[in-house]
Amino acid sequence: MKILVTGGAGFIGTNVIKVLLKKGYDVTSIDDYSTGKKENEQEGCKYYDLDLSTVKYISIFAQKPDAIIHLAGMSRIQPSFEKPRMTFSNNVAATVNIMEDARRNKIPVVYAGTSSVHGNIMANPYTFTKHQAEEIIKMYSLIYDVPSCITRFYNVFGPHAATEGAYCNVLGVFDRLFKEGRPLTITGDGEQRRDFIHAEDIGKAIEKCLRAMWGEVDMKFSGMTLELGTGKNYSINQLAAAFGEDYPTKYIPATPGEMRETRCSDNRTAMELLDWEPKIDVLNWITGEYQCLEY
Repeated sequence: MKILVTGGAGFIGTNVIKVLLKKGYDVTSIDDYSTGKKENEQEGCKYYDLDLSTVKYISIFAQKPDAIIHLAGMSRIQPSFEKPRMTFSNNVAATVNIMEDARRNKIPVVYAGTSSVHGNIMANPYTFTKHQAEEIIKMYSLIYDVPSCITRFYNVFGPHAATEGAYCNVLGVFDRLFKEGRPLTITGDGEQRRDFIHAEDIGKAIEKCLRAMWGEVDMKFSGMTLELGTGKNYSINQLAAAFGEDYPTKYIPATPGEMRETRCSDNRTAMELLDWEPKIDVLNWITGEYQCLEY
């Protein structure tokens, strides 16, 4: 089976590609390398450096794949405030191009949504454009009969995550500061709560989603949504404490546009439909008290 992964040189894309290669898929990646890295490239995967918002015939790079996994896009809230035009280009225009190609060639699509849409979709350009992309996918599924599935990611952590810069998440920041022996910086009061899921668990869910779309589950995938999270949340203070109860912390001003608490995922449909279950708990991952899974 041939799979085209957009954003395949990024953090989540790299973990998804590892799972697919381990399972024996023929994988091609398209990435503009704005946040993806050359060092993330995996042996056995073909990589193309392209801007999806300007490329209309995307599937030709994978010789008409059996599915497209659309992970590419502006992936963080703060950069979207600074670059709203780029956010619309990467998250909306690129998604239209993907779905147009999927429509012409009858290719199933798995899309990487976000749990942020459960809050105020007007809070920032990132959330707004991700919501728009979901609606585009639903529309193409209903009008043009493009098989599709929206997989809403919660707060993803794991290998290949950024540890500095605007695209770095809280665990990336904590990991870098801890290795440097510096206090962990906590925004606001640290009581913001999030549902954290490991990138390998995401990769396994997406691979199972592909197999379900190919007939392992008797169900029509018309823009359906699957929540990919653990179903429990932790505060930022709890994450910091996992690095050591006595390890120093430093509180800094709250981040504009940041939600106080995102709801826990309702992952029951994904677990039942895909026979999938998240395995890695974030606190155990921080302390090293978990057993690494094999892709």
